[in-house]
Amino acid sequence: MSVCLRFTNNEQDAQDILQEGFIKVFDYIHQFKFEGSFEGWLRRVFVSIATRKLNKRKLAFKDVGGDEIDDITINPSIVSKLSEDEIHQLIRTLPDGYRTIFNLNIIEGYSHEEIATMLGIKPATSRSQLLKARKQLQALIAKQHNLIVS
Repeated sequence: MSVCLRFTNNEQDAQDILQEGFIKVFDYIHQFKFEGSFEGWLRRVFVSIATRKLNKRKLAFKDVGGDEIDDITINPSIVSKLSEDEIHQLIRTLPDGYRTIFNLNIIEGYSHEEIATMLGIKPATSRSQLLKARKQLQALIAKQHNLIVS
């Protein structure tokens, strides 16, 4: 469920992805070859379904004003004090395109080329969306904690 929640704005959409994911898992369990971890295979199934659902909604990769966000340097000790739930909540506030690219690259470990293929975009779009997502996350953390170190 946590994988599904990272790709959606609400719990209902995450539950839909989760349900569809388990149906796919049961339909294709015979294809798991016990090469690698079962958890990794499950994760790929759920990520694949989430990205397909996003593609159906015509996920827009547009500029939401990330350029006016100044480069902010946040003291690493502030980030280390954030709980996992706080970090996930901040990620969920990102625009769909930023959130999707951030999750696929940073959390799931997909390369920009893999992301481009999955989402039907150029690798450069993936890179720029990730950069803007990081800037926006830094701004959100700075705003939340009123602690900016320049």
